[in-house]
Amino acid sequence: MLDTTPLITAVDRFADRLRAAPQSRLRRGAAAEGLATARELAVRAQRIETPDRPPLLPPDLGVFVVGDQLAVAGHDLAVALAAAPSEELDEAVGFVAEAAARAFP
Repeated sequence: MLDTTPLITAVDRFADRLRAAPQSRLRRGAAAEGLATARELAVRAQRIETPDRPPLLPPDLGVFVVGDQLAVAGHDLAVALAAAPSEELDEAVGFVAEAAARAFP
């Protein structure tokens, strides 16, 4: 079984920063980046778990929820990746790190 700790760590760090960010920072783009990341992670997880169905995207529930949406999507992907090839894990970790850097330069 693949160790998904690097992905969980990256997702949790980003989600915690979103949860702790002031409203002004969230509205300036950090929340949008977090939601886009949550949606991409959700799509990746669903493509692994149910490749025959079109993926469903997390809805935009507002800037104060996006940290939790990111955490859920990231942890779902970690579970899905546990049995997937390691290059998918490395790509997901890099994607989250890049998104966090854009949200919190």
